[in-house]
Amino acid sequence: MPHPLTELKINTVTKPSGRVVEQLAADVCVVGAGISGLSAAVEARRLGRSVALVDALPVLGGQCVNSLIGLFCGIFGNGPEYRQLTHGVFDEMFADLGKTDDIYFNKSHTITVSYDEVVLGRWFENLVQRLGIQVVLGASVHGVDVADGHVRAVDFATRHGDVRVAAGGFVDATGDAALTWEAGLPCRIPERTVWGSQQIRLENLDETHRPDPAELVARVDEKAEQYGLVRRDGLAFFFPGRNTAVMNMTHVEAPLEAVRAAEAQLEGRAQADRVVEFLRGEFPGAFGDAKVRSYGFPGRRQTRWIAAVHQLGVEEVRQGTFFDDAVARTAWPIELHDRVEGYVWETFGPDHVHYVPLRSLVPIGAHNLVAAGRCVDGDAAALSSVRVMGPCAAMGVGAAHALDLARGGSVQEIKPAELRERVHDNVEG
Repeated sequence: MPHPLTELKINTVTKPSGRVVEQLAADVCVVGAGISGLSAAVEARRLGRSVALVDALPVLGGQCVNSLIGLFCGIFGNGPEYRQLTHGVFDEMFADLGKTDDIYFNKSHTITVSYDEVVLGRWFENLVQRLGIQVVLGASVHGVDVADGHVRAVDFATRHGDVRVAAGGFVDATGDAALTWEAGLPCRIPERTVWGSQQIRLENLDETHRPDPAELVARVDEKAEQYGLVRRDGLAFFFPGRNTAVMNMTHVEAPLEAVRAAEAQLEGRAQADRVVEFLRGEFPGAFGDAKVRSYGFPGRRQTRWIAAVHQLGVEEVRQGTFFDDAVARTAWPIELHDRVEGYVWETFGPDHVHYVPLRSLVPIGAHNLVAAGRCVDGDAAALSSVRVMGPCAAMGVGAAHALDLARGGSVQEIKPAELRERVHDNVEG
């Protein structure tokens, strides 16, 4: 009797002439599937809208999963009250990951949240599937159909061919303002590099001998030249009970050109290897047997962002200026990584909160395009305090509601009071 595999037929094909484009339509197209894009997509879907979620990576989760950030920042206010300032997906995420001990709350001047990025990635994937969000992965923007400030469709290049997504509203959650840039709308770039990081997760550690954070920084500063370290400080995010840690001890360029970006990624990993050598040599009790479990994708902080109707200013951050169209808030410090050897760290008092208005999410001249996440508009210092994951998620929620309230018109004409009522828990609750 012949084996069933012998019945498998093989066809010979050639690529059809002309351009073949896969067509996709949705009410809302979200470009970028990090914390801001996922929050926008989930919120839009729960508002009853059909959603297409597109990302340049081959997996969901953006930097919060794939760059091994390891820590949610900016969700809670400062002590001693530690108010939760952002809700949305965090409420259900914290509950679900808490059941399996895959999340940990760290108290200092504020509360930061450590998490298992593998578990978090699957949590997001399951949520997206359950909600019926259409997903396109490994897709880079290479064309935008825009007229009179209205984006009609976006063309993406993927390894499986070109895809065109037509939608009534769009969210630019790319981090680098890729959608806004390709639409021909004005963007901003810093005059000098704002450094990114090459994160690594180490395993086989002995957390009972973990160094004091101040001791770690002092030793880095003392021994940086000996080990070839670029950054003169750094942080170790241990996950209690697992003898693993995410290391944030590098400064890597974050260029927007393809070849230079690849070079920067390789240099970042070389920096990370020198960090491991330093840790093994200087803190053998904790790191003597350390092994790299994984290298994250390059972490990028501030590269290119939109020029919006309003640019958030550092004094508005310091003063906690409230806006009638506020969509997000945080108490996170000014954290500007514009020096290769270190960074600016300006903290705020116990009651401090600062806000991000919708008008800082809307590109100049745009009507159905809203940014969310680290590519919204602010001066360099202001942006450094709102580009962390708490307010980024809140911006995604705000973007979804702004497009929903616009009802096919302009997001610049919606009523702030109606928007604020919808995002109340992330702004005033």
